Amino acid sequence: MSEIDFELKELRDEIDEIDSQLVSLLAQRRGVTTKVGELKSKVGMPIYAPQREAILISKRRKQAMEAGISADLIEDVLRRLMRDSYVSQDESGYRCVNPECEKVVIIGGKGQLGKLFVDLFTRSGYPVEILEQEDWPNSDTILSGAGVVIVAVPIRLTTKVIQKLNHLPESCILADFTSVKETPLYEMLKVHVGPVVGLHPMFGPDVTGLIKQTIIACDGRMPKEYLWLLEQFQVWGAKIYPVSAQEHDQAMSMVQVMRHFSTIAYGYHLMTEGVDISKLVEMSSPIYRLELIMVGRLFAQDPILYSDIIFSNLDNVAMMKRFAYRFLELLEDVESRDKDAFVAMFSQVSDWFGEYAGVFLQESKAMLVKANELKKD
Repeated sequence: MSEIDFELKELRDEIDEIDSQLVSLLAQRRGVTTKVGELKSKVGMPIYAPQREAILISKRRKQAMEAGISADLIEDVLRRLMRDSYVSQDESGYRCVNPECEKVVIIGGKGQLGKLFVDLFTRSGYPVEILEQEDWPNSDTILSGAGVVIVAVPIRLTTKVIQKLNHLPESCILADFTSVKETPLYEMLKVHVGPVVGLHPMFGPDVTGLIKQTIIACDGRMPKEYLWLLEQFQVWGAKIYPVSAQEHDQAMSMVQVMRHFSTIAYGYHLMTEGVDISKLVEMSSPIYRLELIMVGRLFAQDPILYSDIIFSNLDNVAMMKRFAYRFLELLEDVESRDKDAFVAMFSQVSDWFGEYAGVFLQESKAMLVKANELKKD
């Protein structure tokens, strides 16, 4: 063994020892965060504490800079540790906001999203029952005495299911989990005289908890009566964003429908052009690889889900036609070599984004680093 090899071995052994100590410290930290979760559960505190998180990150960033270590590296490590700590705290259970609620019924509780909420309500101590298609002959018994009924079925079935719910207890909260709100709310208000709220969880069924997740709430009737349900979501870590059903559906035509449709069109274009996707991936920059990831992610999921969203409202067609018109409008600038017009448009859009353009630039840099780390050799 040469002198350099010997010195390398000594240094690597030292690194291994430090890494081993890090693992032990992380295990120790997780043990403490588990105890924090148990204590929070006893006193009914929410798992997610944003102010505490912000203060901790700020302190550690300052400490890192003083130690000559990258503050961004330390923040990245801390955020990963915090995600893990939320999981450990999550295992301790949750406070039950309304112990007087006799029963929560989730229609579609065996579905992916339904299962998540069945688990959360159960771990908060609520009696939970599931109503599936084969259970409808016994639906009167299942729904009897329900304090909350949540419809969590595919969009195409939501209206038909709601129309069957005309014998709920008057005090029961009726809610739905769908990505469109005006039609389900209208149907719920027709069929039920009690409190009604339209809900749209802004996350997929693959999440493991509600920490930092958003649930949109659209008022239907008697908000004071369903306020405790929204508070329960907040105890689980979710952020509640209240908005009217009409405003929600207009926003979703931008956030979901148009984006899904344009992503599908792009994937379809790649296929029909006969692109060799393996070569495309190998030659991709981190930003384009991330875009390909999002396209591929969509096509790895249920096509019925996306067709339901896109076909749910005829108004979406008009929105997508306007998008197509603007695409062609810009294409004309390129075809006519009118670079000045293109740059002018770009500047206008940049001004419209305002400070968000810079914020998104910084956020995307962090995302690109992570995307590049995940890239397979």
